[in-house]
Amino acid sequence: MFKRISIIGCVLSTGLCLSAQAQTNYNGQINTITTAVPFLRISPDARSGAMGDVGIALSPDANAQYWNVGKLPFATKNYGLSLTYTPWLKDLVPDIFLAYISGYAKFGKEGSYQTISGSLRYFSLGDINYVDVNANPTGTGKPREFSLDLGYARQLSPYLSTGVSLRYIHSAIATGLSATPGTDYRPGSTVSGDVGVYYNKTREIDEFRKNTFAFGAVISNLGGKIAYSGTRKDFIPINLGIGAAYTVQFDEYNKMTFAIDLNKLLVPTPKDSNTISGHAPSYYYPDVTVVSGVLNSFSDAPGGASEEFREINIGAGIEYWYQDQFAVRAGYFYEDKTKGDRKYFTVGIGAKYNIFTLNAAYLVPSGSGITRNPLSNTLRFTLAFDFDKINNAPATSDTQ
Repeated sequence: MFKRISIIGCVLSTGLCLSAQAQTNYNGQINTITTAVPFLRISPDARSGAMGDVGIALSPDANAQYWNVGKLPFATKNYGLSLTYTPWLKDLVPDIFLAYISGYAKFGKEGSYQTISGSLRYFSLGDINYVDVNANPTGTGKPREFSLDLGYARQLSPYLSTGVSLRYIHSAIATGLSATPGTDYRPGSTVSGDVGVYYNKTREIDEFRKNTFAFGAVISNLGGKIAYSGTRKDFIPINLGIGAAYTVQFDEYNKMTFAIDLNKLLVPTPKDSNTISGHAPSYYYPDVTVVSGVLNSFSDAPGGASEEFREINIGAGIEYWYQDQFAVRAGYFYEDKTKGDRKYFTVGIGAKYNIFTLNAAYLVPSGSGITRNPLSNTLRFTLAFDFDKINNAPATSDTQ
C-alpha cells in the first residue's frame, strides 16, 4: 500500500515522474532521473516562468533567493518582496497549487554591499481519500510539502558577488496513512543549502545606451537524503546550474535581455540490473552517500558521456522593456526525450508602476498523456514590491 501511495505522490508532485521501470523501453534508451521533493525544482516566479524558466543570471529581484542568492548585492533597491501563486495540474484537479513568498534586505556601502534574504515555498496537493486494494476507505489526508530558506550574500568587487543559503525541507505526501495498520509511513524532513556566484559588468556607450553582460553559477539543494519510511532514503534534487544574460539598452525607452540557463541534476543515474541480452532493462538507484552521488553524477550514466550530456536541461528566454514600465517575454525549455521529454514554449507580460510590479506567465500547451506538462494552459502571477532605490548603486541592468 505504501509503495502504491509513494508512486501516486511522486506523480502528483511532478506531473512527470513515474517509476523507473515505467520510464524504460526495450532498447534501454529512456532512463529518467527522479528524486524526492521535486517541487523544489518548480520555477516559482512568473518573470522567469515566461522566459523558459531561466533566472540564474537575470537582473536580481526578490526571487533571486531561488535562482541564485549570490545576485542580491547587485539589486538596485534596499528592500524587495515577491509573492507568486502557481496552479498545478489545473486541467485535472482544482486544489493543487504552489505558493511562494520571498524577500531581501540590503545594507552596507558601495563596493561591499551585503544582503540577508529568505523565502517560504508551500506546495499543497489538495485532499486525497485513501483506499486499500479492495477499494475500502482507509483514511483521508492533505498531502503538502514546504521549504523555508534563509540566505546571506556579499559583494566582493564592483563586478562580482557570492552568496549562500540554508533550507529546511518538510514533505508529508501521504498524510492520513500513518495510522493505517500495515503501513510504515512518516513525513520526511531534511536540510540543504545553496552556493551561488554572480558576475555583472556594464559598458556604457552614452547617456542612454549601454550593454550589460551577466554570468551566474549555483549549486542548489545540496543536502542530506530524505526518508518516508524506515527502510529507504531518497536523494533530493541537488542541481548544478549555470546561466548567462546579455542586456542591450537601445535608448532612453527601449531595452532587451537575452538569457540562457543550463541545469544538471547531481544525483545518481539509474542502473540496469538486467544482464540478459534482449530483455527489458530493470533499473535501480545505487545506494551511495550524498558525496559519492554528487561526485560520480558526471560519469555514472550507463550510456557514457553522450548520456551525461543528455541529462543537461536547457532554458532560453528573451525580455523586452519599454520605459521600464511594460514588458513582453518569451522562452523555450528543452529536456532530452530519454530524460523526461519536457519541451515547451512560454510567454508572458509585465507591468511596473512605482514600487509595484505585476508579472504573468503562460505555458503554451505541450505534450499529451504522461508527457503533458502539468502547467500547460496555466497562468502564473507574481506580485513584487521594491523599496528605496539606491541612487549610487553599482552599474547593472535594472531589476524588474
